[in-house]
Amino acid sequence: MRPLVMGIVNVTPDSFSDGGRLTSVQAAVAHGLRLIEQGADWLDVGGESTRPGAEPVSTAQEKSRVIPVIEGLSAAGANRISIDTMKPEVARAAVKAGAAAWNDVTALTFSPDSRAIAADLGCSVVLMHMKGEPRTMQDAPRYADVVTEVSTELGARAEAAMAAGVRRDRIWLDPGIGFGKTAAHNLALTAQLGDLAALGFPVLYGASRKRLIRDLDVTATDPSDRLGGSLALALEAARQGAAIVRVHDVRETVQALKVQAALTGALPLP
Repeated sequence: MRPLVMGIVNVTPDSFSDGGRLTSVQAAVAHGLRLIEQGADWLDVGGESTRPGAEPVSTAQEKSRVIPVIEGLSAAGANRISIDTMKPEVARAAVKAGAAAWNDVTALTFSPDSRAIAADLGCSVVLMHMKGEPRTMQDAPRYADVVTEVSTELGARAEAAMAAGVRRDRIWLDPGIGFGKTAAHNLALTAQLGDLAALGFPVLYGASRKRLIRDLDVTATDPSDRLGGSLALALEAARQGAAIVRVHDVRETVQALKVQAALTGALPLP
C-alpha cells in the first residue's frame, strides 16, 4: 500500500509557496476538487501561514478564510478535509462545516483548551513538532539528538492528548520538517522516520517545496521549482513508513508513489 496523499489548499495571502494564489472561495474550492481528481485522498485547508517569520492572524480572520471553503468542498462531496490551524475555535467551526481532521502545528498546546476540544470534537488530530513559534523557529535551532528529541516530545504530546480523551486511533504524528530545524535536522528526521513510526501512530510527512530543497540545490530559489526535490523526499518518507504525505503537487506525487509501490511489490501490476 502506498501512503495516502494530502493535497494542500492554502487560502492565505502569505504562505511561502502559493500564498495569494487562491483569491476567492470559488477558486479555492475548484482547486481542492481538482486535487481530488488528481488523486488526493485528503485536502488540508489552511488560513494562517506558519512559514518562518509569519505573523499571526485573528480567529475571526482565519475563520472567514477557511470556513466558506470547507463548506463548499463538503457540499461538493469532499469528505476527507483537514483544517490546518492552531486555534481550537477555528477547529471547532471547521469540523462543524465538514472537516474530519485537525492538523495542529502546536500539537494541541496553543490553548489550554485545545486537548479537551479535540477530544470533544472526536475528529482525527495531527500532532506536529515545532521548536519555538513561526516568527522565531528558524533562529539557530539546536538539538542534542534531533530524532530522539522529536520522537520523545511527540510521544509525550500523544500521551497528553489521550489523557484528555482523544482516542488513540485518531492521532497522527508529524515530525515538522522545516519547523525549527536546520537542513541537517530535516534530513536526519527523514532518513530515520521509522523511529517516529515505531511509536505506533500513523506518521504524516510534509516537505513539499520547502526550504530544505533549496538548501540542497541553490538553483531552486522559487518554491515552484522544487518538484524534483519534493518527490524525492516524499518517496523516501514512504520508504521509511510514512502513512500520509502532504503535498502541493498531487498528480506527480501519486504517480511517483504508484511506481515505487510497483517496484517494491506493494502494488500489483495491471
